[in-house]
Amino acid sequence: MMSEPFATAGPSSERRGQLPTDLTTAPDVSIVISTYNRCEQLRHALESLLSQEPDGVTWEAVVVDNNSTDDTPAVVESFRDRFGARLRYVFEPKQGLSFGRNAGISHAAAPLVAFTDDDVQPAADWVRRIKRCFDEHPEADFIGGKVLPIWPGVVPAWLTPDHWSPLALVDYGDEAFVVNPGKPYCLVGANLAFRRGVFERVGLFAPSLQRVKEGIGSAEDHDMQMRVWRAGGHGVYAPDVVVATDVPPDRTTKAYHRRWYAGHGRFSALLRLKECISPDGTLIPERTAPSRLFGVPSFVYVEMVESVGRWANAALHRKESSAFYYENRARHCLYYIRQRYHEHAAQRSHSDIAEISQFVRLVVRKRLNAPSTRSQPSS
Repeated sequence: MMSEPFATAGPSSERRGQLPTDLTTAPDVSIVISTYNRCEQLRHALESLLSQEPDGVTWEAVVVDNNSTDDTPAVVESFRDRFGARLRYVFEPKQGLSFGRNAGISHAAAPLVAFTDDDVQPAADWVRRIKRCFDEHPEADFIGGKVLPIWPGVVPAWLTPDHWSPLALVDYGDEAFVVNPGKPYCLVGANLAFRRGVFERVGLFAPSLQRVKEGIGSAEDHDMQMRVWRAGGHGVYAPDVVVATDVPPDRTTKAYHRRWYAGHGRFSALLRLKECISPDGTLIPERTAPSRLFGVPSFVYVEMVESVGRWANAALHRKESSAFYYENRARHCLYYIRQRYHEHAAQRSHSDIAEISQFVRLVVRKRLNAPSTRSQPSS
């Protein structure tokens, strides 16, 4: 059995933020990487961190081994001499990205906690720019920047930036802006940093919305940012805080994107995401709708039908990228509805037929009571 290079401490065995014995001053930034069975990708990520040009900014790397069965411990150990006290190893047996990140937060020593992934290569000025952005925006609770692709080869013609969400890629342009309820752009965990106090105010990452092992489409990042917004906080999109990520060949396939939208539809339903975003794109309290079918507001069904129509129209005109986009919007709605149906079925006492009948009556009554738009005859 392989010996482990560091004490495999879980979150409860070490006080949160406790310094390693050979560090006497807390670093400026703690970098948390949660990893599961991707030791070769982790090796490249750690090499990239060693290339940082921090310009006086101090940092540490907290690698959370999320119950890996490969050579992750040995890979971390191989970097120990080069990192020195800046490299910390934590073993988290509870499977899932949120558990891994939360363990990293518990062991981070810095007032700023930055997250990235084991398949990501930060730019050489990444740590320095994170610290500078927080210094320039003392009111910001979190920041995030660009996540750019390292493509595996020829990119399919349909894979335009409209299809970047399943790849966790982000490029909102070259101008910084505030992300808040009025502009609720989601920044992704491959390049996302928080002030430590945020977790004390709004809590840690939600395990119920996390990615587990090879699962996809999770919503833990979006949920965390929504909780910050609802608590009165905000973030900043910082375009000069840049990382790049390898895009595996299988993620450039339509099959992968279909799987992602199905998974994200389920997680979005758990988050009630469609009910929390207004038609103009702002974050609002959960929308109530008098007409619901299986617990799902009627406007979600309308969105699905409209997406199917646009999918068919784009396919008819041989616009492959647009057709695939609307196909996946419809798929997202379908799996959103399916998730809500299962939740609703566990709570209701009446049959599906009775539910549909009630929904139809409500829709018909709403139509009949709606004011007529036809011109009235003159008297």
